[in-house]
Amino acid sequence: MPSERELLRTYFGYTGFLPMQEDIINDLLNGKDVFVLMPTGSGKSLCYQLPALMLPGVTIVVSPLIALMKDQVDSLRANGIGASFINSTLSTKEIEDVKIRLLERKDRLLYIAPERFTSPDFMPFLKMLTISLFAIDEAHCISEWGHDFRPDYRRLKILKEHFPHVPVAALTASAVPEVQHDILQQLELKEPVLYKASFNRPNLSYYVRPKEDAYNQMVNYLRLRRNDSGIIYCQSRRSAETIAQTLRDDGFRALAYHAGMPADERTENQELFIRDDADIIVATIAFGMGIHKTNVRYVIHYDLPKNIESYYQETGRAGRDGLASDCILFFSYGDKKKIEHLIEKSHNQQRKRIAYKKLDAVLRFCEAFECRRKLLLGYFGEACGVSCGKCDTCLEPRETIDGTEIAQKVIACIQGVKQRFGAGYIASLLAGKENKRSAAYRHHELQSFGSGKDYSRKQWTLWIRELAARGYVAVAGDKYPILALNQKSYDIAAGRLSVLLAKPKEKPEIAHVPETEQMRVDTALFEMLRALRKRIADTEGVPPYVIFHDTTLKELSTYFPQDMESMKQIYGMGQRKLERYGKQFLEAVIAHCTAHNIKSFRKPDRERQGRVAAPASDTYAKTLELCRQGLTLEDIARTRGLAAGTIVSHIEKLLMQGEDIAIDRLVSTEKQRAIVQCMDALGSVYLTPLKERLGDGYSYEELRLVRAHARRINSLASV
Repeated sequence: MPSERELLRTYFGYTGFLPMQEDIINDLLNGKDVFVLMPTGSGKSLCYQLPALMLPGVTIVVSPLIALMKDQVDSLRANGIGASFINSTLSTKEIEDVKIRLLERKDRLLYIAPERFTSPDFMPFLKMLTISLFAIDEAHCISEWGHDFRPDYRRLKILKEHFPHVPVAALTASAVPEVQHDILQQLELKEPVLYKASFNRPNLSYYVRPKEDAYNQMVNYLRLRRNDSGIIYCQSRRSAETIAQTLRDDGFRALAYHAGMPADERTENQELFIRDDADIIVATIAFGMGIHKTNVRYVIHYDLPKNIESYYQETGRAGRDGLASDCILFFSYGDKKKIEHLIEKSHNQQRKRIAYKKLDAVLRFCEAFECRRKLLLGYFGEACGVSCGKCDTCLEPRETIDGTEIAQKVIACIQGVKQRFGAGYIASLLAGKENKRSAAYRHHELQSFGSGKDYSRKQWTLWIRELAARGYVAVAGDKYPILALNQKSYDIAAGRLSVLLAKPKEKPEIAHVPETEQMRVDTALFEMLRALRKRIADTEGVPPYVIFHDTTLKELSTYFPQDMESMKQIYGMGQRKLERYGKQFLEAVIAHCTAHNIKSFRKPDRERQGRVAAPASDTYAKTLELCRQGLTLEDIARTRGLAAGTIVSHIEKLLMQGEDIAIDRLVSTEKQRAIVQCMDALGSVYLTPLKERLGDGYSYEELRLVRAHARRINSLASV
């Protein structure tokens, strides 16, 4: 039997394991049950697919969707691994053929849906096989606390009853602690080994945008990504149809997908998207689970998601190949009301309470002024001590004002209504909006009524939520959260504690989303290889990514291998794929190099599994050139026609990518020393505490530049 690493290289084309994979595989080979919590793109499937090649019998994979089964089986067969599925798309004759293949030991993996166990003849058939492993994919479906509850998953505890000595692997990408506990309890795993990877997807960038002129914001973004694949999520079927049609009218290759479409049309649109015959799928939440399209470069939520789990799972469909991708969410309180209306339709009070709690977490994520990634990871119980530098709140921090008096007005109003009402009602009173409710309680007679009429109800709501998020006022309740006071509230009221709050925006901005990072590739060759891959995929009737991932094509377009031996070093180039497709792709690379007098490059050994660092894009390169000319920040912004904050975002990213940029012309040396000393004293690089300590004489742009420069110096010192 070849070793694990030999099988990994031969069948999957990888030169090493991702974190935890090897340990999980060894535990399964030793007959142990495992629970695996790993984010999308971290290699969960390999954890049971590779043991299937080493164990003597069949591996049974429980999977919730037909599309997921087909996708996995296509990929395994392309790698030379025998695999089949049994589901409702097969005829009785086809199912019998699959069973014969399994009895003859021609297939190593069988994919089935949990509902298959209700078939009276299925369990007797399983007992005719030598079963080495059960893998339960998307295991969060077993829990009512989860967001994709499937009652048939509850029946899977029978596996331990009928096959007590067969190891079970339960795998999921998104599960809060309650769901994790439910999975372990319901499946009755025996002393399972727990593997919990970080939820962090470092290649994803997160942005929340105001849902004002959202369609034009989105189209401006899409025009920069004409050749990229992306998913746009909507709440309603009508929205999905309308947006898809409008995008087609504007020249985009966009299709709709929702549960109300005829099944054949839905399947066709999904196939067109997977096979790169459409660039954009506009869908409801009915789309996505089990879609393994690896080159999705962006996921846009046109409407507010119902919970963080769904948002995390849906954004996780971007960048499965590890390349930089964007996650953009358009936020409005109107969408919140729509979700509340849907929640109220439920007659199950427990589920309603859970739904309101989850919706409140989404609102906190959208309204936050701190790092989005920290909030996302924190929701799943994972601490993240450093801001990511790759979300809108890190790249474009809001300007602040002294908000002490504002906070005092909020606190006085909460106290005036005896801590019995929520943010929306308090905001109405402060803005001086009288209604039947305020009249009934005679709250229009309060001293605080109209004390903030210089600002809108919406602005007061934003400030109140900011105060709550930062712990200056307390929030209690699920469906109807009420505001209450705490010690910080009393300290503010007494003048013992001052507060900085976000400065109101005079006009809504259609904020810029930085360009997605690209690998250092020959674009012309990459497009030629994409076209070649598409032709082969169409001939074989499989999605293009089953042939090769974009990462493989980009490495071919980066290192220009000139012989079959150097082709073996390319990410994803397993022995089977090298034999089937290597010659065609090698000939295309050599022809391009000959025509353009290009030499090949040796792939550096330090680049594990072939991931290549991203250089600056053209817009970043322009900013870099102006920096090196010694221009000030204001001069660079004026020359580029961009906001100073956008230029700072460019410089931050350039510094992170290793560019040597002197910032003395951007921030005085005196201020640099003061900022660094403040960071050391606070033990923090968070912008708000720094701004509060240093005062109005320091701008957020200066803080960001010094922080980014200090991070680069520290990274060089640690090498």
